[in-house]
Amino acid sequence: MQNSTRSIMGMLVPVVLLAGMVTNPALAQETSKATPAAKPFVAGRPLGVMQKGAYTPMSSNVKVYGAVVNAESCSYDPVRGLIVVPNRGAEQHETPNDGFVSLLNHDGSVHTARWIGQDRNGLTLNHPLGSDIVNGILYVADRDGGTTTTEPTVSVIRKFNMTTGAPAGELRQPQSPGLNDIAVAADGTIYGTQTRVPGPSDPSHSKVFKITAQGAVSELIVGPPLREPNGIALDNDGNLVVVNIANNEVLTFSLDGKLLKTEHAVQPGNDGLVILKDGTKYVSSVREGGVSRIRPGQPAELIASGIPSPASMCYDAGANQLVIPMNLNNGVALIPLR
Repeated sequence: MQNSTRSIMGMLVPVVLLAGMVTNPALAQETSKATPAAKPFVAGRPLGVMQKGAYTPMSSNVKVYGAVVNAESCSYDPVRGLIVVPNRGAEQHETPNDGFVSLLNHDGSVHTARWIGQDRNGLTLNHPLGSDIVNGILYVADRDGGTTTTEPTVSVIRKFNMTTGAPAGELRQPQSPGLNDIAVAADGTIYGTQTRVPGPSDPSHSKVFKITAQGAVSELIVGPPLREPNGIALDNDGNLVVVNIANNEVLTFSLDGKLLKTEHAVQPGNDGLVILKDGTKYVSSVREGGVSRIRPGQPAELIASGIPSPASMCYDAGANQLVIPMNLNNGVALIPLR
């Protein structure tokens, strides 16, 4: 509703002037003004200063930490060698359209505080949750609405160009109030988890949606064995792996929704999921604060514990480490892998 209101408020009323009928020079001058061209989208620069119109990047011997606000997920950009963190910022009913994207170095220091979000021109990023980078596009599970505590929300997948940071389209999904995590296939097909919906809990609310690159939406998996599904990823065989919050199950499905395998993390309440090339899975428990490692054919083992609210995580291949945003703790946890 917010976007519609803005478009109505900005509506231009046409004025027809007949030749020889204009008697007010000021009015004639006003009507001759050309409509200003839309400004190009501008992404934020790495940390530095502007002085007298010139940009000076911060020297390499300085490290800055922070720039993460209410983050739920991250992705790794192999081209830049940077960690990409979508931030929810303030809640929609507090400050609408406050989402932004930070770029972090391997050690967690800040490369670009607001890469997407420095320039709000043409940008909508309200409440970003899960994210993925495929074929040079950053996909983000966002939502519209929620500008009041009673206004319903609608799921929207928003895309951004990883070269420029500019918006690259969106896929609206009114079938869901919001997806939690997403996994994107090479052909642009999006698989997203719906953890729950507002109101009384119902097993049928647990879903995995499939969204084609053209925007066609279908319910791929509904109900048990999904129990408040959260993290989702594609494994090396092209199957879908989903972790539940309501228990410790790690579920592998075929792309037609058939359950192929059930594994178990050490802890329940899981959110994040990373799958390495050797098939090893890492699962983070947002409720109990640990990270489980599940090697192929072996029982899970706890490799880290006591992490405050570890959410959806990513694998930083450049540093061989897990990166885990910590929700309202406004930071990321780094876990080196050996």
